[in-house]
Amino acid sequence: MKKILIIMLTIMAFIFSYPCIYILLGSFLDGPGIYVQLLIDTPQFWRLFWNSFFITAAVCVGQVIVGVPSAWGLARYYFPFRNVFIVLYILLMILPFEVMMLAEYITLSGMNLTDSLWAIVLPGIFSTFTAFIVYVSFRRIPNNILESARIDGASEWQILWNIGIPAAKESIISAMILTFLEYWNLVEEPMIFLQTKSKWPISMYMSFSDIQNLRLNFCVSVIALIPASLVFLAGEKYLNTGIITSHNEG
Repeated sequence: MKKILIIMLTIMAFIFSYPCIYILLGSFLDGPGIYVQLLIDTPQFWRLFWNSFFITAAVCVGQVIVGVPSAWGLARYYFPFRNVFIVLYILLMILPFEVMMLAEYITLSGMNLTDSLWAIVLPGIFSTFTAFIVYVSFRRIPNNILESARIDGASEWQILWNIGIPAAKESIISAMILTFLEYWNLVEEPMIFLQTKSKWPISMYMSFSDIQNLRLNFCVSVIALIPASLVFLAGEKYLNTGIITSHNEG
């Protein structure tokens, strides 16, 4: 029975990893020179790569700045209609982009931000995903610890920085990893909000380049996989811990 299970898991692992293997092998069919062509002779590649880096980094940093204090406020303070705000946060998190697309486009057009990288960054910064994930960890902090800190003269910001953030470190990191993976592979938002191809992220390079040049597109896919894979492998421990914590407490 154990051998059958191992064989089945091996087959499933191969099926799931086959696209990556196919792309990796396909990128080397013409030799490593195709990578030289991409990295040295294709300047638009670096432009799109930088766009992806800027979008992803800006959204991740912005979500920490906006989402973590929001989660702390919802988790540790009691105010009128608090539960209503929590429900709204959940609804905004589960609504697909297609539902919010028209409202976002009208808002961004009114702000003259369409065809700008900020049209992708600003909605991402105010995403409720990070706040929802971190909210669960903040709820786990015992009230007596916070009251002791207040009695000792700590301000609310000091309590958040010295108690809240360390207690929710795994959840914050796991939220950042998931956010990185989402925005590094973004496709729908750039197609809607960005008309200038030079402002597209690396995930849309195949639409930018000649579809007939499959070897070059394979190389782009391999290189685009590297940052996402490194981030996932570096934060896998925090990702597992953060998700388990959120699930158990949610």
